[in-house]
Amino acid sequence: MINYRHFFGLEKEPFQADLDPNEILKTDELSGVANRFDYVVRIGGIAVVTGEIGSGKSTALRYAQTTLHPAEYKTIYVVATSGSILELYRQIAFEMGLAKASNSKAAMTTLLRTEIISLVADKKIKPVLTIDEASLLRMEVLAELHTLCQFEKDSKHFLPVILAGQSSLVDKLTYRSSEPLASRVVARSHLEGLDLEGMHRYVAHHLNLAGIKTSPFEDAAITAIHQGSGGLLRKANHLARGAFIAAASDQSTTVTAEHVRRAATEIF
Repeated sequence: MINYRHFFGLEKEPFQADLDPNEILKTDELSGVANRFDYVVRIGGIAVVTGEIGSGKSTALRYAQTTLHPAEYKTIYVVATSGSILELYRQIAFEMGLAKASNSKAAMTTLLRTEIISLVADKKIKPVLTIDEASLLRMEVLAELHTLCQFEKDSKHFLPVILAGQSSLVDKLTYRSSEPLASRVVARSHLEGLDLEGMHRYVAHHLNLAGIKTSPFEDAAITAIHQGSGGLLRKANHLARGAFIAAASDQSTTVTAEHVRRAATEIF
C-alpha cells in the first residue's frame, strides 16, 4: 500500500480523535456543552450529555474539562458498564486512588463519601465525576446513584456529576425509579451530527492540523463524507482517511466522491 501521508505531504496522521484540547474545532454545540459543564461544576448539580455513537460526546467532555485547574479540581472519569452499583463504586474508588475495596455496598458508599468530604473540607479540592457511556447503567444503578451526592442531609452539593451516553439515557431517567437522580439534573446537551457546511469546516480544520493548507477534497467528496457519516464525527474521520488512502492508491492528487465511496466499503 502506498504511503498516503508521504503522497499528500501530510505532517501527521489526519483526522485523529485524540487531539489536544486546543486543537479541537470549536463549534456552537461544543461551547454549549462547556457552558453547561461549567454551570454544573459551580453549583454541584448533575448534567446529562447525549448523542449518537461517534457524535463527539467524549471529545466535548475533554474540551470542557480543560477549564478545571488541577490544583483546584479532581476529575474522576469512569466508563460505565452494565454491572452493579458496587462495580461502579469500585471503578470510582480506583480512579480516586483509593486502595481499599469491599463487597459491601454500604461500606463502599461510606468510603467514597468520606474521601469526597476530605477532598472538599480538608484539601480544598472540588471533585467532579464524569460517567461516560452512562446509557449502559442498569436501572437499579440509576435508582441508587443519587445517594453518592447527598451530604449534610442533602444541603451540600460536593459532587457534581456529568452523565454522558446515547439518547436512551434520557429514556431511563424518565422512569419513576430514576426520579431521585433525575431531579438533580440541572443541564442537558444533545449533540447532533454536523450539517454539510459544518462538515466542510471540520474537514478543512483537520487538514490544516495535518499541515495541508489547500484541500485536495472535491466538494462532491465532502458531500459524500457528510452523507456517508450522517454528520457523525467518528465515521467522518474513517471515511476521510480511507478516501485519502484510495486516492493515493490511484496516484490521484485529488480526492473524489468515488474515493469516499470506496472507503465506505471498508467500514461499517
